[in-house]
Amino acid sequence: MFETLQIILMGVITFGILVTIHEFGHFWVARRCGVKVVCFSIGFGKSLISWKDKQGTEYTIAAIPLGGYVRMIDEREGGVAEADLPYAFNRQSVWSRIAIVAAGPLANFILAIAAYWFVFGMGVTGVAPMVKAVEPMSLAAEAGLKPGQEIVAIDGESTATWQAVMQQLLFRIGDTGTIALSVTVPGSDLVDQLQLPIERWLSGNEEPDLLANIGLQLGGPDFPVVIDRVVEGSAAVEAGLITGDKVLAVDGETVESWVAWVELIRASADKKLDLTVERNGVENILVIVPKPISLKEGGVVGQVGVSPKIPEDYLRRYHYSIFGALVKASEKTWDMSVFTLSAMGKLITGRISSKNLSGPITIAKVASTSVQSGFEQYIGVLALLSISLGVLNLLPIPVLDGGHLLYYSIEAVTGKPVPEKVQLVGTQLGLAVVLGVMILAFYNDIMRL
Repeated sequence: MFETLQIILMGVITFGILVTIHEFGHFWVARRCGVKVVCFSIGFGKSLISWKDKQGTEYTIAAIPLGGYVRMIDEREGGVAEADLPYAFNRQSVWSRIAIVAAGPLANFILAIAAYWFVFGMGVTGVAPMVKAVEPMSLAAEAGLKPGQEIVAIDGESTATWQAVMQQLLFRIGDTGTIALSVTVPGSDLVDQLQLPIERWLSGNEEPDLLANIGLQLGGPDFPVVIDRVVEGSAAVEAGLITGDKVLAVDGETVESWVAWVELIRASADKKLDLTVERNGVENILVIVPKPISLKEGGVVGQVGVSPKIPEDYLRRYHYSIFGALVKASEKTWDMSVFTLSAMGKLITGRISSKNLSGPITIAKVASTSVQSGFEQYIGVLALLSISLGVLNLLPIPVLDGGHLLYYSIEAVTGKPVPEKVQLVGTQLGLAVVLGVMILAFYNDIMRL
């Protein structure tokens, strides 16, 4: 019950932030262009809270937190008082209308840059992409990857951490050709160039496992079972585990590595286990019951909700100046925007399964999970969602901001507005497309549940 409430709460907060920033972009530029704003709404449906400012704009928070809108006076939407005609949206120059419409998606990109700026400004820490094991006869084995090597670049892009490796591999889903890997052995200056041949790689797969598909197991040496982070509401919290605890044994059997610990926990769903834990030099006995987690492919595994303390030798830490963090944040926003647009193209062409399309339920669950992993993780997820919203709204589909920008761009070039009949047909088609995508996203969400 608590987990469900947390998911709902984080979903509402996340959608609220994204929508508020997006609509504020429209609102702020509209005001600067001299357009009278009638209503600024966060959410749809019945108004829960509302108030007005000195200029007569109504601000409202509505019951359905899945969107929002800024309503400006416009002769196309009803009668406008004579005194208000100069302030009507439709009476503004085409360039003002373009600026007002583009401001929403632009605000989302600015939010993403600000979020990444915060993350990079705080410093970035990640686990070095060391290869722990290579599956025989796999793509990785055929390319020549070996345990103990470190992946330093993919397709020419530096991969200092496993997160960077995963990001670069994500870019290649659905592609045909080769993935270029640069690998080295820690402590050596020699870099080997390897090639992974792919053909419509993971095309059509739902929730593809990138590393398993190419035959890689991440890792490095086996870490001791020292707890670094405990997830709120997890079995570990109920058992009394805290940061810094070292698990020495389970049911009297010595546990020598993190890998062995994970395998034991996964095989012990709903079983009571006695843990011998060293805390501040004193051994204690704790009882833990791993919570059962159902796998998509079938079966149940145990989970306790802890992450390991990684030895310093296998961590990569990066610190940036204020300006350096801003530059890095801008680059990251650009890269993720390109990736989002590319992923949309692959969805349309079938190179990525439509089952990967996610709706508000999945987004809320991801937001909730990221909060449990730490504030910085949530900020990163918020940035990615903001980028996705910005890119989506710029698509040239009528009813979206991109559709309006298309119409106004044609008007700017030809000097004449697009005929209303054409706009009406376009709106109907665009609405059908958007509703179809929303229904598919909701369906995928429900099937995941």
